[in-house]
Amino acid sequence: MQIGVVGKPNTGKSTFFSAATLIDVEMQNYPFTTIEPNKGIGFVRVECADKDFNVQCNPRSGYCIKGTRFVPVELIDVAGLVPGAAEGKGLGNKFLDDLRKADVLIHVIDLSGSTNEKGEPVPKGSYNPIEDVLFLEKEIELWFLGIIKKNWSKFAKIPLKEKNKKLEIMAQNLSGIGASLLQIDKAVSELNLWEKTFSDWEEKDFENFAEKIREKSKPIVIAANKADIASEENLKKLKERFPEKIIIACSAISELTLKKAAKEKSIEYIPGEKELKELKDLNENQKKGIDYIKQNVLNKFNSTGIQEILDKAVFELLEFIAIFPGGTKGLTDSEGRVLPDCWLMPKDSTTLNFAFAIHSDIGQNFIMAIDVKTRQMVGKEHKLKNRDVIEIIFNK
Repeated sequence: MQIGVVGKPNTGKSTFFSAATLIDVEMQNYPFTTIEPNKGIGFVRVECADKDFNVQCNPRSGYCIKGTRFVPVELIDVAGLVPGAAEGKGLGNKFLDDLRKADVLIHVIDLSGSTNEKGEPVPKGSYNPIEDVLFLEKEIELWFLGIIKKNWSKFAKIPLKEKNKKLEIMAQNLSGIGASLLQIDKAVSELNLWEKTFSDWEEKDFENFAEKIREKSKPIVIAANKADIASEENLKKLKERFPEKIIIACSAISELTLKKAAKEKSIEYIPGEKELKELKDLNENQKKGIDYIKQNVLNKFNSTGIQEILDKAVFELLEFIAIFPGGTKGLTDSEGRVLPDCWLMPKDSTTLNFAFAIHSDIGQNFIMAIDVKTRQMVGKEHKLKNRDVIEIIFNK
């Protein structure tokens, strides 16, 4: 799974990435500071299964604090997109292609309205952030449209009637948009286009398909950044204009500040929570900064918003579930670690899907599985639930 962090220049996109991953990237107040994509690891929150067994887990990756497991996910931060990106403006085609493998996008916008459409600084409140939401979705759809139409001639004249064969050919020739077979099938089905031959598609069909496949393959969470300096009216108007979208007010610089202070052991801070604890005396500037964040971010929005955005992207938009592999003795692996792993799996995954996710050999030699919580044996078609603990039995 890969989460793409997108947006126009100077919205705080790279700050968001740094806040989520604690990777230092260049952050300057001019367009196209980021040229090559930055990749890093962020974390999403899962209620740890160790609570169900009254034990303490030992994560192999990520970490666990007070029963909340922080599970690693990959993030990619691409250069800022500007209007006309699909036509190559601002090296837009390259930056869009960097997003091809992303499963979900976090669109970082400047809620304060202090950055124009080109990513240039303007007086606060002089630019309408609603325009950013509209432009970015349109640019991705135009990019998709270009790829779709460019490849269409390769198979449009093939007289196919069988849906599965048509779907297979579409997927092969549209690999550049990073959509799965299922996503393509759903997009075409919802538009009632399977009844048409490829050669009968009209311009509007292409446009509708580009929009629909963008919705399916690149769903978007809107990170309304710089919320601490934005007017409440801007957030209200944004949510009224896009009631169907997930929009979360956030302050990336506040999250980055808190995480760095926690890393230095100046404060105790758990990502996503409102409360923090000062562990040592802070100097005047540090105290002033922490007090500002408390008053203008944590007390106002109940968190910095960064952790909630990551969680929403994975568990609400992608609908993934968390599965814990059982060990050789129920909870413990061969090295004595308790619940060392937590896997993020697509909704409706089966025990066999899970076995293959762990290792292809385990999937190929699958015998059965055990639901560790209930101690019941389950078959390969058993559908998994969030926070299941599953032990796979296979031929070794």
